[in-house]
Amino acid sequence: MATGWRENWRERGADLADGFGQMAARLAGSTLRLGVTGLRRSGKTVFLTSLLDNLLLQGRLPFLDAVAQGRFIGARLLPQSPDSRIPRFDYEGHRAALTGPEPAWPSPTSALSEIRIALRYRPDGLVRRRLSGVATLNLEILDYPGEWLLDLPMLGQDFAVWSAMTLDLCRTQPRRGLAGPWLAALEATDPAGPGDESAARHLAGLYTDFLLAARTHDVGLSLLQPGRFLEPGDMAGAPVLTFCPLPGAAPHAAGSLGALMAARFEGYKEKVVRRFFRDHFARIDRQIVLVDLLSALNAGAPGIADLQRSLTTTLESFRHGRTGWLDWLGGARVDKVLFAATKADHVAAPQHEALAGLLDELLAERRRQMQFDGAAMGTLALASVKCTDSVITRHQGRDLACVQGILRGRKDETVIFPGELPASLLGIGDDVADRFGFAEFRPRPGLGRDGRGLPNIRLDQALQFLIGDRLA
Repeated sequence: MATGWRENWRERGADLADGFGQMAARLAGSTLRLGVTGLRRSGKTVFLTSLLDNLLLQGRLPFLDAVAQGRFIGARLLPQSPDSRIPRFDYEGHRAALTGPEPAWPSPTSALSEIRIALRYRPDGLVRRRLSGVATLNLEILDYPGEWLLDLPMLGQDFAVWSAMTLDLCRTQPRRGLAGPWLAALEATDPAGPGDESAARHLAGLYTDFLLAARTHDVGLSLLQPGRFLEPGDMAGAPVLTFCPLPGAAPHAAGSLGALMAARFEGYKEKVVRRFFRDHFARIDRQIVLVDLLSALNAGAPGIADLQRSLTTTLESFRHGRTGWLDWLGGARVDKVLFAATKADHVAAPQHEALAGLLDELLAERRRQMQFDGAAMGTLALASVKCTDSVITRHQGRDLACVQGILRGRKDETVIFPGELPASLLGIGDDVADRFGFAEFRPRPGLGRDGRGLPNIRLDQALQFLIGDRLA
């Protein structure tokens, strides 16, 4: 009881510090922490690379007011933050991958990194312009494996609740087929038996194999926990990653396998998940949520349902709403959230509005709650790096809106008709192969050679929503 009391007060103290720090930073107007939120393959690394590139080169940002009005002076990457434990985001390496002789998408993120960039501008208001002449906004941005984000809902669960939820999911396809060896081992395991280390490692290994298989399945399953089992980073082999869901009611007797697994689950929450959230996400000011909706549509109803469940439960972990004079007492809050459907260039331009509308539908329930809490919200279809063109092709007397680009695994340009986006997510069945198939494209040769920043779709509109008011 005393330990829990002390922990609650420590968390309350941290909330007060976060909230006060956020309020002070906003009053000073000098720093903004941008949270780039997204699951695996949503395009966080490409988004961040393109954002930095276009700000540094003052490139393709016509709808960012500070640029359009000639008030944007320039940008410069800042030295790494005082926390030397976090590597710097490899902007130069990722840009080189996109713009090299054989352009390729950056490798998936497997560890934490961050970067800071200073934006110099002339204030728009007469009073501020006379007082300061030139102002600076420092952006702090984090990159991380999307798998880690899915651990946040675990903070509100105990081992029994998490186990029951995970096992329920594993009783439905396609998880049931992929989890066969692990489920069979569970059948032969008594959670009330001795807490044997070798048994724990064996079960955790089988469970990890299931998660890895689920990550690469055609359905594109999203809700795969714990995320560190898939991307352990510097924690590979640590005992805190040696547990798995178990059947049966808790609590388990001391010394039992169930008690061992439950203790490691709690240790994972406190030492890994809570620390990650506290150090990096609990203090963000603005948030962009990147969503690969096209891949989920390719998977049909199961993919859509899994993506919706993953995003909804994850977003519940954040504090959304406007910050008033006394709101810092409750901790830092996110006052603006932009939802972005990524890879918009994989469908023809006339369908971009429909893509944004489907994303609104997918997150309608969570959006209503965030709106009630007072957060400003926006939605758009985005391509961080544009790698196709929209073209019209005549086929059997009908004009089709197609896309032209280099398909993954090919060398030459191809024109394809991926199908038309549905008017609604309602009624999408399991079999969608005959309705649409959104393909993957490679970056085109010659990206960035004109020195104007990486080509994109609506990156400037995203920046205007997220930081435009802070550059006014």
